[in-house]
Amino acid sequence: MKKIISAIAILFVLIFLISVPVSAAKPYQTYTYGIGKYALHSPDAYTPIESIDSDYMGLDTAIDDPRDLVVDDELNVYIADAKNDRIVCLNRYYKLKFTMSTFTNENGVADQLESPSGVFITDDRIFVCDTDNNRIVTFDREGEFLAIIPEPESTLFEDGSVYKPVAIAVDQYNRLYVVSSTTYQGIIVMTDKGEFTSLIGAQKVSITAWQIFYRQFQTDEQRALTQTYIPTEFNNITINEGGFIYVTTSSISSTKQQESISSTSGDYAPVKMLNAAGTEIMRRNGFWAPSGEVTINKSSTSGSPIGASKIIDVALGPENTWSIIDEKRSKIYTYDYDGNMLFIFGDTGAQLGDLTSIEAVTYQGDLMLVLDKTNDNFTVYQRTEYGDILIQALNHQNNTQYDLAVDDWIEILKRNSNYDSAYIGIGQSLARNGDYSEALDYYKSAYDETNYSLAYKEIRKDWLSKFFLAIPLGIVAICAIWILFMKYAKKINTRTAVSVKKRTLKEEFLFGFHLILHPFDGFWDLKHEKRGSLRAAIIYIAITIFAFFYKEIGQGYLLNPQGSNTTIVDQAGQVLAPIFLFAIANWCLTTLFDGEGSLKDIIIAISYSLLPLTLVIVPTTIYSNFAISEEVSIISFIIAVGYIWTGILIFFGMMITHDYTMGKNILTIIGTLIGIIFIMFIILLFSTLFIKIYSFISNIVIEIGYRI
Repeated sequence: MKKIISAIAILFVLIFLISVPVSAAKPYQTYTYGIGKYALHSPDAYTPIESIDSDYMGLDTAIDDPRDLVVDDELNVYIADAKNDRIVCLNRYYKLKFTMSTFTNENGVADQLESPSGVFITDDRIFVCDTDNNRIVTFDREGEFLAIIPEPESTLFEDGSVYKPVAIAVDQYNRLYVVSSTTYQGIIVMTDKGEFTSLIGAQKVSITAWQIFYRQFQTDEQRALTQTYIPTEFNNITINEGGFIYVTTSSISSTKQQESISSTSGDYAPVKMLNAAGTEIMRRNGFWAPSGEVTINKSSTSGSPIGASKIIDVALGPENTWSIIDEKRSKIYTYDYDGNMLFIFGDTGAQLGDLTSIEAVTYQGDLMLVLDKTNDNFTVYQRTEYGDILIQALNHQNNTQYDLAVDDWIEILKRNSNYDSAYIGIGQSLARNGDYSEALDYYKSAYDETNYSLAYKEIRKDWLSKFFLAIPLGIVAICAIWILFMKYAKKINTRTAVSVKKRTLKEEFLFGFHLILHPFDGFWDLKHEKRGSLRAAIIYIAITIFAFFYKEIGQGYLLNPQGSNTTIVDQAGQVLAPIFLFAIANWCLTTLFDGEGSLKDIIIAISYSLLPLTLVIVPTTIYSNFAISEEVSIISFIIAVGYIWTGILIFFGMMITHDYTMGKNILTIIGTLIGIIFIMFIILLFSTLFIKIYSFISNIVIEIGYRI
């Protein structure tokens, strides 16, 4: 019986152990970035399967200081083994095929590579950057020496400049694009015979006004030593089938690089896409332009990397995807052709999949190979089911199979509901099928204003074609109503000007439409002829509050993509606070400097001056619901005109109300602004003091309560 009980107990234990899944800690977390610069966790697109070292490759001499890793069209792998002065060629299974190190040159002399740093493979040749020999060496696809491409000569190079090729790309016309680590004028373009063609893609530099001023007092020697005015050099390069060049640099300042993340300009981007002429043409349609890490640490106490990503290599993947690597964080960032971030993965560590010092990245079919410079090996990452669906979606989209692409993106969303690119992909597929209205909802989900505008433009075009007569008639009707209203207001204002009767509220209110067009006599009559009143001023303030409230809740999607909301109380505070701060500060100051306006006069003048804001905010808010992205700047300009108009009215209103000269009024306005700052400081000081006193008294009361 004991044996039976023991056997049953052991059986239960085994069943329990088998039922518990065995899982190892993940080496890294895959993620993307949302519109708010926050990381969104994502399923793994690639997972590590093995690490390939020199023993596995079958090398007698271990790899040391590897600098480049590339794959050819037959899936053979090439490693630039700098310390051993050789290029190692492996077959698709990562076993040694041959090495390129020593050879007999064209002159029949024994020759050798020295610290090769870059490799590029074409249909018939292998191009090697023989860095320390300052040349390019070519071999055939079997590793046999072909020719030496010498250092190019040109007057564009500075005297004494050193040619140090570290990376190379070759287009279909056998033009060589060479990155020299000591050449800051751009990428060297030359023929496969070594004949210099041009320099393209020179990096932009920024010079502040202070630097320009200081430079005027520098000697020639000091100017020559001023490195901040020298463009930064590139560090790596590759080229796609269309002849477009991807280049990377890690010499841009951290501040400039992080600024480029929020910009569509490539001036200070760490990765660029250039055409053959060197013009920057990269698409940056994602939330954040391709620059590596979006949210960075500015300081660290835990040893985590700080500052912008250090981008050192770029690799081209399937379906026009491409990846860059960050040397600081050992991370891989992958984007689609439009610059949308697809996924980020990788980390520093000793676990399989983590790296000690990332150096290069390349694709091998559905595998990704990443070189570790410190460990002298590379890790093989297998694309997951999630990654396969993602690439399949891009494939269907690139081949105009939009219905299939929608199905793929839906599968992506089932696995990752936070994946903005999937919403964009569905929207693009629907839009290309003509389902623009449905596409808008998906673009909204991903906060994709660019594609939203393009889709809405088509909807608006269709709507305009149906009502092409009603729209101009509506515009004419609105203009006619406005003209009639202004004529009516003018009639009332003219009649009131000569009337001795008590002003009605309507007359006081309509006077504002005369004042905004005739500020000098308008403000004079406002004060001396009593054409306005405090009750009308209150109405103007109330209208302004409601106008701003309507602007916040009624703006179109392009002006309010995140759907931010507000309350009437918030808007009242935002309107009333600056009015009363300005009025009080101005009254306090002008009382000391013979100002003739009372506090009531100042408030009335300011309130009437707010009318232009209402006149521009309400119609532009209505129009924003029908505008496309190209018209947003027009709306912003009109609103800016309203603010300027109001500011001018307030300026002249204060001058006439206090009977000041232009110069004295300018000084008073400046003093008023300083006074506002002082009042806000006093309010902050007393509120802080009140809170501390309240806290002190509250603690005493609580303590007494405990003791009693």
